[in-house]
Order: sequence, then C-alpha cells, then structure tokens
Amino acid sequence: METVEHIRDEEVELSLLNDLTLAFVKGNVFLPLKRNDNELLGAVADSRGIFALRDLARKLKLKPHPLQADEKIILDAINRIYSQASRVNEVMGDIKGEDLSMIATEFESPKDLLELTEEAPMIRLLNALLMEAVKEKASDIHIEPYEMNIDVRFRVDGMLHKVLNPPKIIHDALVSRIKIIAGLDIAEKRLPQDGRINLLIGGKNIDIRVSIIPTALGERAVLRLLDRQTGVLSLEMLGFNKQTLVSFKRLLSRQNGIILVTGPTGSGKTTTLYASLLRLNKEDRNIITVEDPVEYQLSGIGQMHVNPKIGLTFAAGLRSILRQDPDIMMVGEIRDLETAEIAVHASLTGHLVLSTLHTNDASSAITRLIDMGIEHFLVSSSLIGVLAQRLIRVICPHCKEPYTPTKQELSYLEMDTPPAELYRGKGCDRCLGKGYLGRAGIYELLEITPAIRTMIAEKKDAQAIRDAAEKAGVQTLRHNAIEKVLEGATTIEEVLRITHKDSQTFLE
Repeated sequence: METVEHIRDEEVELSLLNDLTLAFVKGNVFLPLKRNDNELLGAVADSRGIFALRDLARKLKLKPHPLQADEKIILDAINRIYSQASRVNEVMGDIKGEDLSMIATEFESPKDLLELTEEAPMIRLLNALLMEAVKEKASDIHIEPYEMNIDVRFRVDGMLHKVLNPPKIIHDALVSRIKIIAGLDIAEKRLPQDGRINLLIGGKNIDIRVSIIPTALGERAVLRLLDRQTGVLSLEMLGFNKQTLVSFKRLLSRQNGIILVTGPTGSGKTTTLYASLLRLNKEDRNIITVEDPVEYQLSGIGQMHVNPKIGLTFAAGLRSILRQDPDIMMVGEIRDLETAEIAVHASLTGHLVLSTLHTNDASSAITRLIDMGIEHFLVSSSLIGVLAQRLIRVICPHCKEPYTPTKQELSYLEMDTPPAELYRGKGCDRCLGKGYLGRAGIYELLEITPAIRTMIAEKKDAQAIRDAAEKAGVQTLRHNAIEKVLEGATTIEEVLRITHKDSQTFLE
C-alpha cells in the first residue's frame, strides 16, 4: 500500500462522513478521504480499516483504495474533522426544526424530565457547545436565561462573546441535561449547586467545573473548562522577564516565609503556584497543598480538596497538614483571619508557605493582611515576597502587522526615543477576527527588603510602600505591560484594558 505521513483537513471530503459515527471510524481506525474517479481513497492503520473502507466503498459503488498511515495520525485527523463537523448553529438549526412547543409541554410533567433531557436534540446541542468551546480554547461557557431567549457565551482569552441565542423554551431541558452529567439534583431549582464533569472531547481529557445558581428568570449555569492534557507549565513558560524570573526563583529557594500571588479572578494565580510547586518538587521535600478544587494532580505532592460542608475549610486543612511534617505548604487562597494566622505562624516556625490573595497590586496585599487582623510586626517578619499578576492578550501571529503609532500612543509609552513602528493584529480566521490569539502574564514582584520590612512595622500605607518599591527599581504591572508592547507581543489598547490607567480618556 501507499503510505501517507500526514492528513490535512482540506483533503477530507466531509460528505463521506455523514453516515459514519465517530465510534465506528475510531474503532476501525480508518478515515475515508475522497472520491477519485471510480475509487474511494481512505487512510487505514491495519486490516480493520481495510475491511471498513471496503464496506463503505461497496455502498458507494466504488473501488476501495487504502492508504497506509500511522494510527496516531489517523486518530488525530478524526478528532479534528469530527470537531469541525459539530457546529453549534447547525445543531441548533436541527432543534428549531422540531416541535419546541411540544418539548416544553412535555417538560411540565416531572415524569418526563429524564426522558426529555435524554432526547437527541438536547444531547447534540450540549455536545456541540462543549466541542465548540474546546475548539475555540474557551475557558468558560455561560448559559444565561432571559425573558424570551437564552444567551450562550464563551470566554476566550479573557473576553466573553456570544455564540448562540436559542429560545427560552429549551432552557430547562438544557440545564437539566447539564445537571444529569454533573451528578447534580435535577429537582432542586431553588439553591445553588456545584458539580464536576470529566469528558473526552476530540481526544482531549477535559475536566469541567459546573456552577448553577437560581435567578429570577431561571437557573444560570457556568461551566469552567480545564484541559488536563495541557499539563502544568514551568515558570519559564509563563512570560516572566529575565530579572523578575531570577528574583522569583530566589524567593522560592528560601527555607521559610510567605510568598503571596495576587490578582483578580482568572488572572492565572493558580497556574503560577503550580509552576512554583513544579520547581520546588524534589524527593527530599515534603510538599502538601490545600486547594478548592484540586485542578491538576501533581506527582509527589500531597493535595487536599477543601469541603466546607463537612467542616474541611482552608483553615482546618492547613491546621491538619502542619501535623504532617511538611517542608512546603500551598494554600489555595487566604480568605479569612483564621487561615491568615495559621499561615503566618507556619512561616515563622520554619515552613515555606505559598498562597493567593485578591488585591489589585503587590503593595495592597500587605494592607489586606493587616485589615484582616494580622499584626503589623507579624506581617513584616513573615512575608518575604508578593507577586501581582494579570493576563494580557497576545497579538495573533498569523495576522500580525506593523503600523505607525499616533502621537497619543507614543506619549503613553513615556520614552525619549519612541519606536517608529508598533504591532497589532489585523484579524483572521485563526483568531476569529479579533487580532489576538492566546495570553501571556504581566508581573509586578515586590520583594520584602529590610527597608520595606521597617515601613510595614512602622504602619506605612500601601501607597508609601509602592512609591518606595518603585524608587528601589521594582517594575510595575504597567511598565511590564509596556515592555510587552515594545517587544511586539501585545497592543497599547490591551495594556489600557488591563492596567486601567487613564484608559477611557485615552481611548476616546
């Protein structure tokens, strides 16, 4: 047989797949490619594929022409092609063709609830939404009910965009289908519920966190997608500049103290903590974490999942792991005084503690701990470093183009010799016309030097600490973002969106 080294999407005649299920082509490891005169060309891995191709060719009254290909090449192509075939709008078009009023009437009867959510249209719609979200690399799916319609939105690279606006009539069936696969109570509609779904989508192992809350117009569902195959990134892959990376690694090499990672929800704090643990994970160290939830399983590290329903809070978990003789502890988040106090005392008794806090910048983390009720002298003696971070969208490499910046843009850069050209994304199919594809981190690392330690003990405010840190050479979030602009990685508009400095005036 002839052999093929790769299968491109445009080489596949999609009409040949209409009557072939994903399970059938995967089970036989074969993929029909195209008609060529009176022959049917298909990629096969072994005899199963040859027989399947022969049967399909017979139905189409063609001669089979098998091409030898590696099993992985065929399965990768199958996953890509079948993902493309499951467009949300196509599935929605099929559902609109059905009698929706009949579905709604049936739904009013509780006995039909499970039957309804097992109906092919609901399964197809949810499957198509999940596959589309994975294909677009969305981090979240939002399903929001309104008076007449439902809004279905994806969060891609930190920005929400609408993908579907189906009629309200299917809302209950769709949410109930989500509840069933997440193992939630489909009869409970008055209380918030949280669940998890583990799925294989397009060959990828996807972990989905489900949150459902009641609203005035129906239940609102948010599904957070986590691609487990992506794995944990190393510190070098997070987008640190050289100076910040060296300083942060120096902090991680300390034997005791607290290192805080701060930023709003969805700014990549957990990813940074996991990358830090990956660096610290050695055979001679005992590392234990308390998380909500455990997002990635790390080999060689003990990971505890909090469960407030049974009294296992961050504070309770942290208190317990102190009896496990740890060298390094990671607490998912410091939310209250009790957790903060245990973390501080653990750091003062020879442990390295990593955690997150919700603040806008590095210096605000100090005042946040003090506001919680931790004494100034305890903060100054336990805290060794604070890393503030955000995620900033990166210009799409496929449609990246240079342009001449305006005077207003150049004034924002605050440079004596401004660049003649900056970069932006024109918008293409790969980035869905947005001009951005993927994200990178911007960072502000505040090391607690003896001078800053004295300022904390003297009860100086966050602004005074921030000014002193900048004078000492600490690079702020904004300056790190501007550095990314000059490198051609992002745009000034994106920096303004993230750092909020005079953004409205500037954009006008």
